[in-house]
Amino acid sequence: MATTASTLTGLLSHVAAVFPTRRAISVSGNFDLTHVQLNRLVERAAASLIAAGVKPGDVVALTFLNTVEFIIMFLAVIRVRATAAPLNSAYTFDEFEFYLSDSESKLLITSKEGNEPAQAAAAKLTIPHLSAALPAADSEMVLSPTTPNSDVHSDAVTKLTNESSDVALFLHTSGTTSRPKGVPLTQQNLYSSVQNIKSVYKITETDSTVIVLPLFHVHGLLAGLFSSLGAGAAVTLPAAGRFSASTFWSDMNNYNATWYTAVPTIHQIILDRHLSRPEPVYPKLRFIRSCSASLAPAIMARLEEAFGAPVLEAYAMTEATHLMATNPLPEYGPHKPGSVGKPVGQEMAILNENGTVQEANSNGEVCIRGPNVTSGYKNNPEANKVAFQFGWFHTGDLGFFDSDGYLHLVGRIKELINRGGEKISPIEIDAVLLSHPDIAQAVSFGVPDDKYGEEVNCAVIPREGSNLDEEKVSRFCKGTLAAFKVPKKVFITDTLPKTATGKIQRRIVSEHFLAQISTAKVPKFGA
Repeated sequence: MATTASTLTGLLSHVAAVFPTRRAISVSGNFDLTHVQLNRLVERAAASLIAAGVKPGDVVALTFLNTVEFIIMFLAVIRVRATAAPLNSAYTFDEFEFYLSDSESKLLITSKEGNEPAQAAAAKLTIPHLSAALPAADSEMVLSPTTPNSDVHSDAVTKLTNESSDVALFLHTSGTTSRPKGVPLTQQNLYSSVQNIKSVYKITETDSTVIVLPLFHVHGLLAGLFSSLGAGAAVTLPAAGRFSASTFWSDMNNYNATWYTAVPTIHQIILDRHLSRPEPVYPKLRFIRSCSASLAPAIMARLEEAFGAPVLEAYAMTEATHLMATNPLPEYGPHKPGSVGKPVGQEMAILNENGTVQEANSNGEVCIRGPNVTSGYKNNPEANKVAFQFGWFHTGDLGFFDSDGYLHLVGRIKELINRGGEKISPIEIDAVLLSHPDIAQAVSFGVPDDKYGEEVNCAVIPREGSNLDEEKVSRFCKGTLAAFKVPKKVFITDTLPKTATGKIQRRIVSEHFLAQISTAKVPKFGA
């Protein structure tokens, strides 16, 4: 294979040569693939894509659950120097139409079962569709409709040179404040991020993990999947193609897992199951990783006590090809509850509005630059003008470095609550709420107020069997928080809106409860 050094494709080819017989991917209870088998399947699938007319620079949309077919087809797409655009299989027709159109996709690939809304949107946009299936570890990938004889294109794949500048991945930001922004990421971005993740967590060929998060999202894709494959390590895909609390620990035990990464909501689900239905035995883990949303110190402590492993909170975003900072493994330094750790693999600075670097313990915007950072949003000059200033990428997050160089996040700049001129971090209030033993999930948010401009409200999900009420929550907050930070209104609910990765959507919570503020009974989301 012809590749330049700093490409994900080249790294995985190197791994297949160094660790050919080590396990790469397991489909739980079904079959295993070694690194050399995975590499062979990718090369063959790449030939099939060339036969189907895929050209360098084309965007290929993929919508799957967490399956081996997705992984093979993703790697085959980037092998032929095309761009992979993974999409959530739960999208509606309108959402598929937007994402397929905005990414300018030239082909849609699905599982053999297909995806009706995705295929309908593709048909409307005259985008051709292929389905992919791998019946067994020793079989070939079956593409339908059948592509022309791919054997004649094997030489064409061999002769293709993957370049570090190739745009390999196209994702969208979550679009919480405006229309989603398209983020192109190159082979170099992917390679740099994988190397950063491998390095800081010391991931080697002896490691193993179970994929918890969806692979259409940068967290699961980079931190869970590619950092493992890029180290010669192994990943296990749940049989159902998605996270299930009921099978998680059996998979972790059966496949000798040494670590896992998840978002706080999933950590809480895993913890709640442990408290109600503990497993007879738990694997000995090197570490547990948390990212994509703030992890309350109380939840971190409970996880560490329950599973006997250090919980390392990290900080990441799509535009940085995931990882930006993390707490270190115990042998390399302390991990601090409430901090997302130290920068990894790129420069990071706290800047004020004039672009001046701030001293330790001074708040400002978290800014980054490095080989893992996107060069800019697609077709969005206004967004690029805001995001790239003073030679840095601006994350939109407010934070500070402590005297040890650990980053502490205060919150998204747009989500800070401004109560009469007092800037209140919702992350701080969330952490206090989650330290209450009867609160399972919580989120705080600002609402308009005639007197103060904004007032603090919160929504909480009580633990099963508790008799939590608004007065008890308020009393607890008054004992822990300054008076101006205490939520004026507490909503008791049994559901909170989350993204596909399990991250609570603070803005949507705020809009929902604001609409219900004069209603005695709070309905469910979506009701």
